[in-house]
Amino acid sequence: MSKVVCLGEIMLRLAPNGYYRFFQNDQMQATFGGGEANVAVSLANYGQDVSYVTKLPAHAIGQAAVNSLRAFGVDTSDIVRGGERVGIYYLEKGASQRGSVCIYDRAHSSIQTAKRCDFDWEKIFEGADWFHFTGITPALGGELVDICLDACKAAKAKGIKISCDLNYRGKLWTREQAREAMSKLCEYVDVCISNEEDAKDMFGIEAENTDIYGGKLDKNGYKSVAKQLMDRFSFEKVAITLRTSISASDNNWAGMLYDGKEYCFSKEYKLHIVDRVGGGDSFGGGLIYALRNGKDTQQAIEFAVAASALKHSIEGDFNRVSVSEVEKLAGGDGSGRVQR
Repeated sequence: MSKVVCLGEIMLRLAPNGYYRFFQNDQMQATFGGGEANVAVSLANYGQDVSYVTKLPAHAIGQAAVNSLRAFGVDTSDIVRGGERVGIYYLEKGASQRGSVCIYDRAHSSIQTAKRCDFDWEKIFEGADWFHFTGITPALGGELVDICLDACKAAKAKGIKISCDLNYRGKLWTREQAREAMSKLCEYVDVCISNEEDAKDMFGIEAENTDIYGGKLDKNGYKSVAKQLMDRFSFEKVAITLRTSISASDNNWAGMLYDGKEYCFSKEYKLHIVDRVGGGDSFGGGLIYALRNGKDTQQAIEFAVAASALKHSIEGDFNRVSVSEVEKLAGGDGSGRVQR
């Protein structure tokens, strides 16, 4: 079976227990996560061959990050070892009208100090048919825009499909920096994943008649966003996640997939959230799985949204669900009844 290659930063996640605020008590849960790593774990759980590429220090914390991926069957043989630290993010989970808070401590992490010569893309892409990255990775600075560009060029030369989740992060770079870098990278992308904010922040493309804070989403506005993205970059497909945020605890969740001919909207799920971090990544993992396994446009968006809906019920960054669980929900069984 051909494999998927994911490139990005895996970070140490430190979070208070449950819904405690920072240092409400003296304990924090230590786990790992990060955009592309979350996608890789989803795909491994769906039985896909997947390789994760990053740079991590050769000490115990770096090895723990490697081991967290190996535990799910992710291939870590192309991870480069070196540098001094693993990036950290602190998460305080929100509830009701109190939003979640993320504080990043990732400056000078190993992946930020990576060099273009660290990665042999010819070797890394042996046996691959899909490459995935997000807009977070080039935003990390150093040589990472060029590293992502090298990867995209090598993948395209081999006929490998490329997906990118735009994932604009204002704490990492400006809109102008993002637009310049991502405009170059998106020329190589086949499948673009976005949400109601990323397209606007990166490319000035905005959904009309939509208020993400007031709970108003207009489907025609998102059709326009998808078409504008496809027209600008000649993507094969554009996927957009549709989140109506009622509170930190309750969201409505859906998605749209545009293939240049038809706009397919998924069913909408009413979510009572346990942990929303990694929700978008689980959507990406579900979409890649569905497209690689021959699902049509409607089936693909239903699978991706169902996978992500389930992730919102699971603690931690990683989506710990199987294909059968996702297909059960996508098929209409969202009762949550005990399985005996």
